[in-house]
Amino acid sequence: MNPGKPIIGLTGGIGSGKSTVAGFLRNLGAAVIDADRLNHEELDSPEVLQQLRLWWGAEVVGPDGRADREVIRRIVGGDAAQRKRLEDLVHPRIDRRRRELADQYQIDPSVRAIVLDAPLLHEVGLDRKCDCLVFVDADRAVRLDRVRSRGWSPQDLERFEKSQLPLDTKRDRADYRVVNNSDIADLRRQVEDVFARILAG
Repeated sequence: MNPGKPIIGLTGGIGSGKSTVAGFLRNLGAAVIDADRLNHEELDSPEVLQQLRLWWGAEVVGPDGRADREVIRRIVGGDAAQRKRLEDLVHPRIDRRRRELADQYQIDPSVRAIVLDAPLLHEVGLDRKCDCLVFVDADRAVRLDRVRSRGWSPQDLERFEKSQLPLDTKRDRADYRVVNNSDIADLRRQVEDVFARILAG
């Protein structure tokens, strides 16, 4: 266990609803470190944008001067070498900010726990920095419906999931599991129960 407030790692498949669960935990008094948000902010930083232009050309920057995430997703989606290149550039920057936020939250008396909401929690070793892991489960058909609303195809989902640790492995490594197939009220009750158990130690 980490000294101080418990650190909770959120894990699960793409489209499982990790952000929804993170929102419930935030309402219960947890501080959420959202790796996706940090990733977006770092992608838009001048230093990272400059490097991406050098690697992949001007098309990676949109008309608004921010990173064009759709272009970047196409570049790295099917190319493990390019994906690793991007991760090696961005992940150290995200990790530094994550540690800064965690330090702030540990001394904030209003914060009851710290949640790490990171798509690659296991893949980048953040699971080892957590006191416990919560797996957000959802049927594949449900997850596919959700990611279609983001413009993803079934092939996109399959390709990205193949680049990550298998879901069965993530599920087996988790300390707690919540199911998010349909009933949002039931999901909230599950999250409240898990959070109470974590705080009770």
